[in-house]
Amino acid sequence: MDRINIQFTLFSAFYSPLISTMSGGFLKAEGLEPEWSVAPAGVSALDALKDGSAHVVQSALSQGFTSLNKGETPAAVHFAQINEMDGFFLTGRRPDPAFTWGKLEGAEVVTFKGGQPLAMFKYACHKAGIDFNKIKLICPVGAAEIDRAFRSGQGQYAHQQGPFPQQLQADGVGHVVAQVGKQIGPCGFSSLAATRDWLQTDMAKAFIRAYKKARIYMNRTPAAEIARVQKPYFPKIDESVLADCIATYQQLGCWTPHVEITHAAYEKTLDVFEHNGLLKQRYRYEDVCAAPPATD
Repeated sequence: MDRINIQFTLFSAFYSPLISTMSGGFLKAEGLEPEWSVAPAGVSALDALKDGSAHVVQSALSQGFTSLNKGETPAAVHFAQINEMDGFFLTGRRPDPAFTWGKLEGAEVVTFKGGQPLAMFKYACHKAGIDFNKIKLICPVGAAEIDRAFRSGQGQYAHQQGPFPQQLQADGVGHVVAQVGKQIGPCGFSSLAATRDWLQTDMAKAFIRAYKKARIYMNRTPAAEIARVQKPYFPKIDESVLADCIATYQQLGCWTPHVEITHAAYEKTLDVFEHNGLLKQRYRYEDVCAAPPATD
């Protein structure tokens, strides 16, 4: 059995289609033994592709924009989607069924200092018709630090990926009041990246066969069953909380069955980064994306 090295930029239930290729046995069925890791804080998972320590990484289209803005050709290409929706939630201190985005103006929100999470959050605020500059940001470094900050009493709201918000709710620390993805709509949020050379290999073809099956599994399998199988990957998260998070993402529609990154999703991501002033130009799809390996 060949070993395939997979690295995550962030590790959360949001990336369940990739996690399930491992937990659901889909890679092993294709003769691949997965070994996974998470990129160190402040280090791009794409570096693992450059030094050969990973075959495929969980990344985002914006990584390609970063290289192109510098006049460089991206070393990696994005060949499959993971999520077609933003998977961040807003959690408040108390239940608020009447929550409106306008309540964020003047409030303290614990969130990321930059990168795609903040760019998407700003765009969602724009779509909601509020002034982002009126939000008082609290920006620890990293997802775990954001969680600790909110738990320690900082901020009126937290901006996080699942399953952090669901665990906050289960612990009685906070209550989910909004989903950022619903403001933005379908987009190329997170993706799988690899080198163009690797995409020509038999391993890449075996991987994409497994990944296609995993995406179908994510849409047809009850969240509780997926959570039961994934639980060893989330030792600090209650299984019921994990199931709740997975069910929410299924309902949000971020794990559409197709694996390719669509042109429409790519263009929406360009819209987000253009709104944030983070693009020198609207780059061609082919500069960042490629079709999944052919398996016929």
